[in-house]
Amino acid sequence: MSFQPSSPRPSGRRRLLVPIGGLVVVVLIAAAAGIWWFLRDDAPDAVSLDTATRSLSTASTAAQDGATTVAGSTEPTTAAAGTAPTSDSTGGTAAPPSAIEGTWSVDTSIGEFDFESSTGTFVGFRVQEELSGIGSTTAVGRTPAVSGSLTVAGTTVSAVNIEADMTALVTNESRRDSRARGALETDRFPTASFVLTQPIDLGDAAAGGEAVSVNATGELTIHGVTKPVQFPLEAQLTNGLIVVVGSLDVTFADYGVSVPTAPIVVSAEDHGPIELQLLFARA
Repeated sequence: MSFQPSSPRPSGRRRLLVPIGGLVVVVLIAAAAGIWWFLRDDAPDAVSLDTATRSLSTASTAAQDGATTVAGSTEPTTAAAGTAPTSDSTGGTAAPPSAIEGTWSVDTSIGEFDFESSTGTFVGFRVQEELSGIGSTTAVGRTPAVSGSLTVAGTTVSAVNIEADMTALVTNESRRDSRARGALETDRFPTASFVLTQPIDLGDAAAGGEAVSVNATGELTIHGVTKPVQFPLEAQLTNGLIVVVGSLDVTFADYGVSVPTAPIVVSAEDHGPIELQLLFARA
C-alpha cells in the first residue's frame, strides 16, 4: 500500500497576497479610467453663428426690446418697435435700417452657459495639447461674465466696447481651471477687452435679418497687453437680438502669456483662437 503525499496548504501570507493583487488590479483600472475621463477630448464645438441663432427661442426673447409681433401672428418681425417696414425692389417687405440702429448692450440673462451647450454669452480660448499616452486633446476656457455695448448709426457700427471678467474663467476640465487662470495672472489682470477703432458697414441686408460677415478693426487687450487686431466676426439680427460670433487666432507670447505645463503634457501649441459669442439686446 502506498501513500500519496498531501498538497501543502497555502500559507497565510500567500492567501493574503491573492486579494491584495486583485485590489491592485482594480485600483490600476480605476486610475486608468480616471486619467481617461480627465484627459479625454470632450471639447465643445467652436463657435458658430448658425448654432447660436438656432438656440434662441421666441419664448426666451419675445420680451426683449426691439422684438415686435404682427397682429394675429406669433412670428416675430425684424423691424424695431414703432417702425413701419419698407418694400424692397422685388416687391417684398424689408426692414428699414432703424431695425438695428441705436445702442445695444451685452445681455447675459439670455440662454445658458455650460460646456455641453453654451447658448448664452461667453468669451474664451482654445489650445491644442499633446498628452503622454493619450494623444491630441483640446483645452477650452470660457467666461460668461461679459459686459459691453455696440452702437449702430444707420447700418454702420460706430462703437464697440467689450470687457470679459477672466477671474470667472472655467475650462472643460475643472482641474485645469487654476492653471489657466494662473497663466493669465487673473489676480493681476482680471479683465480682457476689445475696443473698436474703425467703423463697420453692415449693409442694408443686416437690418432685414440676414447674416453678415465683417472684420472688426480694434484693440484687443489680454494679460494687460494691448495689440491692434482685425477680428473676423459674423452677426445676425434674430428675434430682436443682435447675435455676434467670432474667432481670432493669437500667439500667446505676444500678450506675455506662457502656456501652462504639466507632467502629462508632452507639448502645447503656443497659439490658439480667441473666440466669442455675444448676445446684444437694445439698451
